Amino acid sequence: QVQLVESGGGSVQPGGSLRLSCVASQYTYSTGCMGWFRQAPGKERERVAAITIGGRPTNYAASVKGRFTISRDNAKNTVYLQMNSLKPEDTAMYYCAAGTWCSLAAADFGYWGQGTQVAVSS
Repeated sequence: QVQLVESGGGSVQPGGSLRLSCVASQYTYSTGCMGWFRQAPGKERERVAAITIGGRPTNYAASVKGRFTISRDNAKNTVYLQMNSLKPEDTAMYYCAAGTWCSLAAADFGYWGQGTQVAVSS
């Protein structure tokens, strides 16, 4: 069983930056793809970005492209999400997820963390 633990969330003003981290208890074939999703109150969970086992970012949401960067350090079993130029609409619970492949669908990710809250307001 793979466990994912996120950290790095918090409150920030518009235009600010945060870096989220997600540590996996182990890397297996079922964690070949690591991804970040987010869910705002009253809204569906949406994909933010994903990254392959080889470190290739993929599946960036249009709303975050150019502002967010996903990366991973396989030696540390950790995936990161660098978030710059944050906007109030980025406010959400951010979830780390792991799956066999980088699907666009959240349902294809078999492992999820508990989430870390990001709040962007002035």
